[in-house]
Amino acid sequence: MNDRLVLPQLRRALAADELRVDDAARAAHAGDKWFASHLPDIVALPKTAEAVAAVLRIAHEHRVPVTPRGAGYGYVGGCVPVRGGIALSVARMNRIREINPRDFVAVVQPGVVTAKLQAAVEKRGLYYPPDPASRADCSLGGNIATNAGGPRCLKYGVTRDYVLGLQVALADGRLVRLGSRCHKNKTGFDLHRLFVGSEGLLGVVTEATLKLLPLPPSRALLGVGFDTTRAATRSLAAIFKAGFLPCALEIADEFTLAAAYQRTKSEQLAGCRAMLFVELDGQTHSVRSEMDDLEALVAVQKPIFVNHAFGAESVEQLWGLRREFSYSLRDTGLTKLNEDIVVPRGRLEELFRFAARLQKKHGLPIACFGHAGDGNIHVNVMVDYTQPGSRARADAALDDLFRQVLAWGGVITGEHGIGLAKKAWWPLAANQDVRDLHRVVKRALDPRGILNPGKFA
Repeated sequence: MNDRLVLPQLRRALAADELRVDDAARAAHAGDKWFASHLPDIVALPKTAEAVAAVLRIAHEHRVPVTPRGAGYGYVGGCVPVRGGIALSVARMNRIREINPRDFVAVVQPGVVTAKLQAAVEKRGLYYPPDPASRADCSLGGNIATNAGGPRCLKYGVTRDYVLGLQVALADGRLVRLGSRCHKNKTGFDLHRLFVGSEGLLGVVTEATLKLLPLPPSRALLGVGFDTTRAATRSLAAIFKAGFLPCALEIADEFTLAAAYQRTKSEQLAGCRAMLFVELDGQTHSVRSEMDDLEALVAVQKPIFVNHAFGAESVEQLWGLRREFSYSLRDTGLTKLNEDIVVPRGRLEELFRFAARLQKKHGLPIACFGHAGDGNIHVNVMVDYTQPGSRARADAALDDLFRQVLAWGGVITGEHGIGLAKKAWWPLAANQDVRDLHRVVKRALDPRGILNPGKFA
């Protein structure tokens, strides 16, 4: 990168505190929660859409790589600036511009933390359902870039389903407004949704108009322990067969629960081999009635315990156990390779059996938990990289996992994206025609290839 040309132009275009070139700032913007990192040459911290556009305009002119980033809580290396250049953070664009209870919309800047928006709209009796596990830390811009999900997407859908409109800075610095604030819109192509899940390869979101819902007045949660995974998956199937659509339906396997027991010392988890979390929401009388019916359904599989929670506070306390799972696996001292695969719902029981075979074949512990209701299970390959040959065994285990998931008609990522972590399996996940189509779109919107280069498209 030609610093003598680019830096002076950036300094003229940005405020003094919007541009950093010191080592500390560069190191802080070198990666995310995955393992890869690479130092950018420059860190841009714009506070306005116009400043974002100015950075891109200069970068486009000089063919300088730009790697957009939100809060840096991704799990696949999606915001690693592998070719240096400019790391463009939207973290300072963190204002909630509007919460409108009449239109049921919120207008936000991309740096707003997800949980902050949820708390703000709930005070107004409104609801923003998408709930990634890192919602207390991740930003809405990052959620949009990866089309983030979470437990509640079973009933309510993923981030894409709540994006009504976007302001986007294109690769050449043009600012465009796409979509609207209306809940229905068929004016031309659905262009704003093209940028949802695009992983920073097509443009930079500078503002989002998000759909809100009425806040359900009542919530309830069942936490059900079983002595076999088969009993848990059969309970799950029975819930759907009976016509229920829970807000969330989560599952955890024996390894995950054993690690959670070590962290929480919850006696119920000792000897528990599988667990379901089933949340309902709606009107109070219907929620209580449905919870009684659900408990009767799961009783057929002879659970070893059933925990109940009614009301938001109690429900959040019981969910607290589920939110400990990822931290519990980290406590083992092993490196957790968190793979967010998705299989058709009917393959869940097969997936757990396959994971057990995979563990034996490669000699690596495998922990499975996640969003059972929509088939999105986090298969965590647990690796001790101090052991000789462990990296090769881990790569082989991932290859076997992804190939089997694809053979079942599943997908290799449901929430985190491709990034760097899954780039090697992108050709397996998408055939040549599909990959070519991605490149056509990429070239049309980013003809000089400056946005997040080195990734899958």
